[in-house]
Amino acid sequence: MTSAPGGKPGWSELLRFFLPLAFQSAAQSFSYPLVAMIASRGEGGTLNLAGLAQSNSVLFLLGTLGAGLVTTGMIWAKTTGGYRAYVRLNFATAVVVTVLHALCCLPPVAHLLFGSLIGLPPGIEAPARLALTAAIPLQFLFFLRNPSQVLLYINKATGLASLATLLRIAGTLLLTPVFCAFGLVGPVWAVVALGLPLIIETGLSRAFAAPYLRRIKPGKGKVPRIRELFAFNLPLTLGGFFLSFTGMVIGAVVSRAADPETMLPAYYMAAGLAGPAAFAASRIQAVVISFPAIKGHPYTVPRFALTIGVAFGFLPLVFVLPFAAHWYYVGFQNCPPHALPLVRESALALFFHPAAIALRAYQEGRAARLKNSMAILTGQGCLLAVLAIGSFLCLTLHLPGNLIPPVSFLAANLAAGAAVAALLGRERKPRPAVPVQSDAAEGYE
Repeated sequence: MTSAPGGKPGWSELLRFFLPLAFQSAAQSFSYPLVAMIASRGEGGTLNLAGLAQSNSVLFLLGTLGAGLVTTGMIWAKTTGGYRAYVRLNFATAVVVTVLHALCCLPPVAHLLFGSLIGLPPGIEAPARLALTAAIPLQFLFFLRNPSQVLLYINKATGLASLATLLRIAGTLLLTPVFCAFGLVGPVWAVVALGLPLIIETGLSRAFAAPYLRRIKPGKGKVPRIRELFAFNLPLTLGGFFLSFTGMVIGAVVSRAADPETMLPAYYMAAGLAGPAAFAASRIQAVVISFPAIKGHPYTVPRFALTIGVAFGFLPLVFVLPFAAHWYYVGFQNCPPHALPLVRESALALFFHPAAIALRAYQEGRAARLKNSMAILTGQGCLLAVLAIGSFLCLTLHLPGNLIPPVSFLAANLAAGAAVAALLGRERKPRPAVPVQSDAAEGYE
């Protein structure tokens, strides 16, 4: 890559780095609106979609118990001993999380979770419980692919890792119309349509990583123990837990607003397109880490982040236009025509969501450069707190249920970014790096 004169990174350089990351993130997110078509065509209609979304929130929340495993593997799994310890930690975590997932599917526990804690009406609770039960194998599969993905990242073969993911998305895209055509619809079949391509991705990742696995060599020094990897992984997990909990908070609040059986599906349909744009904007964090601010040009990267966030906010609005809205939401997502104005309202209210995500990611990238992970955790804790308080305030002010999530998420992400910025305000020098065992550090760049 080249930079503009004077050392200032040019926008073309930033785009070349950022767009592949954004495309990969957005592509992964599109699996869920695709299979939503299968869910909403089952008995119960769009109530199945809301149930599937709540099931996915629980699925991801449980999965955050291993949220830092990929990063942990990239640091420790560079030698034979480190890789073996990592594989054992990954497998142990997969078993624990899968067992917890299965326990959540027991009827009394599932009713306590969906019916009492989240407060879902019976029409949404039933498909949520079915989808969560069907997703037990998915939980294990998500962990099973980690070692292969880690090897690909360590060896800078990210193209192969992305190829495996894109082929999974393509598989989901191909299966969705087939399932609908043969009447394989409803929340359970939607989960099956997610799982089959995931098996293919896991197998491809393993095949792509096989040559790199054979090249791993024993390292010098003490072989790391699982408890060392666990201690390193734990702080990385906490931030992911805070973020994944947000879906359940929003579901619990909107379920207590007026007409939740209409408002929840309306919001989730709009979020199905705004979500991928927001996930893509979050990759700004990697841009900040790779392109630190240069003296004399301090605003290049933050301006880039804001511009990307605003631009990504426009993308979902294409489907607010009358013809596109009817074609996508009514034709593909089986949205009742009378609910379409509510979906449009939600989509318009989500316009600033990618920009808020991009600004928060920018501040988190600064914190990562300064090796201040506690600032990131504090910001994400602030996000969850502001989301909970803000959504409850919106509820007491009788804001329509389909608008509570967009308003609450906007306030929460801006508050989180501001909290990280405030914590970094007095810190200008990077913190000392955490010592790493020589066995794991060999060859680390």
